[in-house]
Amino acid sequence: MGKSAAFIFPGQGAQYVGMGKDLYENFAQAKEVFDTANEILGFDLKGLCFEGPMEKLATTGYSQPAILATSIAALRSLESKKLDIDIKAALGLSLGEYSALVSAGSIKFEDAIKLVRARGKFMEEATKDNPGKMASVIGLNKESVEEVCKESGCEIANLNCPGQVVISGKSDSVDKAAALAKEKGAKRSIMLDVSGPFHSSLMESASKKLEKLLSSVDISKPALSVISNVDAAYEEDPARIRENLVRQLTCRTYWADSIRLLVKEGVKNFLEIGPGKVLKGILRRIDPDLAVYNIGTVDDMKNFEGLR
Repeated sequence: MGKSAAFIFPGQGAQYVGMGKDLYENFAQAKEVFDTANEILGFDLKGLCFEGPMEKLATTGYSQPAILATSIAALRSLESKKLDIDIKAALGLSLGEYSALVSAGSIKFEDAIKLVRARGKFMEEATKDNPGKMASVIGLNKESVEEVCKESGCEIANLNCPGQVVISGKSDSVDKAAALAKEKGAKRSIMLDVSGPFHSSLMESASKKLEKLLSSVDISKPALSVISNVDAAYEEDPARIRENLVRQLTCRTYWADSIRLLVKEGVKNFLEIGPGKVLKGILRRIDPDLAVYNIGTVDDMKNFEGLR
């Protein structure tokens, strides 16, 4: 048995024009993923990933299926190399949880691509009814940010790594929270480049639509351990997986705790599969001793000869 590692999959914000193009041109497995996505969605997702424009690729309804397709194309390309790696678990940041479930054989790619396209559209619709935004509060602990949220009417959306708490809410509430956070000693608050108040109660209408859609999707017990965003715990029961995917839209995500769970079990190697290197940066802040290998391009694939 080879050395152990975990698969980690990026969420929204990891997209860039050109992602997946070299995989498509060099791996039959990646070509099949993108061609299947195009066929199922009925529009040229492949062209959007490869050629842009970025304005369209960055919108929620398009970026979600684009990131999922690129992540699974990278995964299938990696699998074709038949490397001797013992994968202990799979997890993904928010949207990335769908990629993790596909990697574990819990959801078929064909179903997942339809799901995340709809998820993105539901989130866009909820944002029209409840506009808002998100901000990353730097240099303030969770307890202080909780106080700020109580005073401003915001909610904690993501606990990604130490010293960085993402908040979500109506725009004026987020602005108020940023000012209060500064008073409490935060270094700064960075407004995130997202189109709405995700992972908050303002996404309630989207979660109801997603719940209805998920009820008709076949979810099986994962062949690989999957850690859920909403509670940083392993979940293998299909009914609970379905429930967690619904809750994820309105609840905070526990990424740092999810990674710490694996570290506690001795996992030190992580393969970030899909576009960008966002998770590598986050994991470095959780624990600088962790090794993160990016698998998103042909060069990444050539350079990756297995775990050191």
